Amino acid sequence: MSRPTLWSTADMDEDLADAVDVQLSMYAQQGQNPAIYDQLGTQIEQLEPLLAIQQHMAALAAVPDVVKSFVVSFHQAILNRDLPSITMFYTTTFPKLTDRFYSRTEWPEPEVIAPLLSSNEATEDHIHIFLVLYRDLYYRHVYSRLQPNIDDRFHSYENSCELFNYLLNSPSSADDESDEPAPVDLVLPEQWLWDIIDEFIYQFQVFCSWRSKVKSKTDDELMMLADGTGVWSSYSVLNVLYSLIQKSKINEYIVALKEEQGKEGARPAEEIAESISPYTALPLYRTLGYFSVLGLLRVHVLLGDFTLGLKVMDQVGEFLLGGSGFGAKTNKSSYTALPTLPATHISTHYYVGFCYMMLRRYPDALRTFVTVLNFFQRMQRMRSYSGYERKDQYDQIAKTADRTLALYAMCHSLVLPGSPFTRLDDNVTNTAKERYGEQMGRMSRGGSEALIAFEELFLYACPKFINANSPPYDDPEALASLLNVDSAETTEGSSPLPTDPTHRHLRLFLASAGAQSPLPTLRSFLHLYTSLTTEKLSSFLDLVKVDESDKVEGAEAEEEAIQEMMVLKQNSKSLSRVQGKADKGNDTIPAGVTARGSLLEGEMISTSDLNFVIDDNTIHIAESTIGRRYAGWFIKNTERSQRVLDEIRGSPLPRGKMGQKQGLPGTVATDSVAHAGLEVSAQKKAPTKTVAWGGAGTRATTDA
Repeated sequence: MSRPTLWSTADMDEDLADAVDVQLSMYAQQGQNPAIYDQLGTQIEQLEPLLAIQQHMAALAAVPDVVKSFVVSFHQAILNRDLPSITMFYTTTFPKLTDRFYSRTEWPEPEVIAPLLSSNEATEDHIHIFLVLYRDLYYRHVYSRLQPNIDDRFHSYENSCELFNYLLNSPSSADDESDEPAPVDLVLPEQWLWDIIDEFIYQFQVFCSWRSKVKSKTDDELMMLADGTGVWSSYSVLNVLYSLIQKSKINEYIVALKEEQGKEGARPAEEIAESISPYTALPLYRTLGYFSVLGLLRVHVLLGDFTLGLKVMDQVGEFLLGGSGFGAKTNKSSYTALPTLPATHISTHYYVGFCYMMLRRYPDALRTFVTVLNFFQRMQRMRSYSGYERKDQYDQIAKTADRTLALYAMCHSLVLPGSPFTRLDDNVTNTAKERYGEQMGRMSRGGSEALIAFEELFLYACPKFINANSPPYDDPEALASLLNVDSAETTEGSSPLPTDPTHRHLRLFLASAGAQSPLPTLRSFLHLYTSLTTEKLSSFLDLVKVDESDKVEGAEAEEEAIQEMMVLKQNSKSLSRVQGKADKGNDTIPAGVTARGSLLEGEMISTSDLNFVIDDNTIHIAESTIGRRYAGWFIKNTERSQRVLDEIRGSPLPRGKMGQKQGLPGTVATDSVAHAGLEVSAQKKAPTKTVAWGGAGTRATTDA
């Protein structure tokens, strides 16, 4: 979508335009004299600043007065460190003005609104940092509402680097003679700080996806990409996030909080933070450091390193995914100091669960997804959630939750039937069946249709993976060869290039899921017997094969059956942070104790209710039955009955026809009723009939 400019050349001052025309006419009359040419160039250079000032003045005059007032008030709130006002301007006023004036165009450029910021209290440094923050909002609006061009992509990167460099390397005050950097005295709401980190990673992801499409680039874009190889590089993004973590010392801070947890007379969180470092003492750096840990998880997942993504969550993981409930804080003196935004919880659980799924730790993935989906269902019941009145924020959370539900459906189908982990939460499972029932049916049956369903859900729910390295824009020969390869494979109609990261991860996932496609059929036969021979089992498996070319006989068929049983044995065990807890009998329930420590740690547990051993050519099968948890079933149905009863009680009572003087058939109404205000019964009492409605009983007297 093309964006209209804020001003046009027709708005230039007429005197400036006439001066330029006069100089050009003089040059045309006097010929190609170098001295005159130099003089003309000097005069034009002198006119350019005046022309820019005229353009900025014209653009500022076009800005609505309410927007000017907003900019001035916003700057004054940041200058005064007024956190409630900053929060109101950021979360409420800015979105409303965007919808009213700038839904299809960009906000005024920072150079245009800069003259509004001059005041006696504002220093040059204060004005500079406000313009950097304003420019962050400016480019975020361009990315969300408009189509960014290559200048926007490069300038947004430069502005992000300028902002983080200001936060990390600001010089100390004038009173301090040392050259060491010092923390900045800046106050911003938690939501804005999360949006800064989230938008920084999002723009990096979008730029990498745009950069990888070589064919759609113009000559100017190819030239700029060849010169700017370091723009939005993976190294620079990771360097920013790691620097924020190290500067804030957030991991040391969380370790100190854990040590104080549960102690008598535990120190307050502020005192703990002050004892670590001057940066940790400020909420700005603590919050940015905490959000940078969550951002690192996301970046590593986008780059395809799922193990490292879980590794960076060593300290934070226990808070988010520990033994306590979702987002619970077991000690008010410790974990209350960490930010608690719904967007951070849902996004983090989504990426952690996806890492577990790609590492084939399906029990941990299911538990992670169930936790966040239950939280989102509670959020849906209270749409006026504090801090999330904006529709775009809620829509983003709802989209992430729907993708999480699709991942849950995939993991639910990959876990063997009868596993206790398929019954973690009936409400979430029923919601997944309502939303993705057809795909879950195909995935559970196995075969080629299951792989199609897995591919469909994976492409919808997976993160948008990126390539860490840029195409060789600085090497024309290598770039030309890459374009020739693209054209050749496109002509042949082959599948996407192996360099496409999304399809590369899709192939790896489908290879793992395809190995499990024969398991439902194999498991159904094993359930029928306590012992059978491999020859008999191979004959059963051969009968269900549709393609005649896949059928084999004799020793080869038995060997194939044994291989499938080994795959079943391998998939019946998984590394998990959930330690099973023994119940009465030999049943194992999934409501075990969650292991503490690193998210990569865990123990091997059984995920199937079917076990077997192979003795020579005989298979001995042992099936463990899991008792139904009746307490949960009764609680769920009791709550449902209570909701139905409350709805009935809240329904209006039935009302008779208005204006009818007679009562019901068989009743006697006298004038004394109206005058005395008393109810007179009929002399002959007839049988009564009670009608229950909404919990209130009404009696109607009828004739015998």
